[in-house]
Amino acid sequence: MKKKMNYLVLLLTIIFMVGCTNVEDATTTDKETDRKVAATENSDTKSEKEEAVAEVVDEAEGEEPEVEETSTEGDKEEFPGYDILEVDGGDLSGFRQPNVVVDIGFGERVYWAFTNEYGQLVRVIADEIIIQDDSTEPVKSSGRYYSDEAKVPGVEKADLDEGHIIADSLGGVSNAYNITPQESTLNRHGDQAYMEKSIRDAGGATNFEAIITYPDTETQIPSSYQYIYTLMGNEIVDTFDNVNPDEVNESLGLTRNKPSESNSSNTNGDISSVDTNGNGQVTIAEAKAAGFSMPITSDHWLFPYMDDRDNDGMVGE
Repeated sequence: MKKKMNYLVLLLTIIFMVGCTNVEDATTTDKETDRKVAATENSDTKSEKEEAVAEVVDEAEGEEPEVEETSTEGDKEEFPGYDILEVDGGDLSGFRQPNVVVDIGFGERVYWAFTNEYGQLVRVIADEIIIQDDSTEPVKSSGRYYSDEAKVPGVEKADLDEGHIIADSLGGVSNAYNITPQESTLNRHGDQAYMEKSIRDAGGATNFEAIITYPDTETQIPSSYQYIYTLMGNEIVDTFDNVNPDEVNESLGLTRNKPSESNSSNTNGDISSVDTNGNGQVTIAEAKAAGFSMPITSDHWLFPYMDDRDNDGMVGE
């Protein structure tokens, strides 16, 4: 009986140990299974993230970076066939490059000048002509922005001036892209001077275009000019040859007993009402303040009291 009891105890012990082992194995198996599932899930998640990142990278590599486009007035597409060139407004060189466009407006003004394949200045355009403002701009006592003008071939001739296409008084600079050799009388007293005065008196102009014509491809001296512009809503077309208008009029019999061209009834030379600082000289600012229009030409009674630094017979043009 005692022996049977021992066998029974041994059997129960074995059964208990096997049960514990199975539980531990099950627990271990469950833990390992959990770890494997978690690893699989993590692997799947990592794989999904890697795929998503790869897709973003592929998309980024397949696309061009976005670049913000900025259009400027100097964009070549604005002037096809021309190179845009920057030239200092006071450059005295008379040389022009061919097939270029240059801004010849002083300050913030935008006036475009074009040359042809021979370096001839053939066209000037401006949406708006803004007249000179000597109260806010660095205007010299001569009424000019610069002390001299570009020496374009031809201006060395005695009867030719360094003629502006757009005058200082209208906001133009003095480099070769705004200067042509122009007959002196035409420039100072003729159609050119009259056109400039008309624009000044109107306070400016719009839709401005100048077409300059030459007799051949070798010279820099124009044969004629045509100006088209709008004054107070009216389109004006001025066309004239680069010749002395007085000689032309005389040859046509249009000049008779020409009256004196003096612009003044003041024959005593009393400048006290104009010469505000009493130094015996009249500046452009003083003349304007006294109500005189520019330019003051050599036939004006004020002219002897003013500074014509370039000796062209005009002050304040």
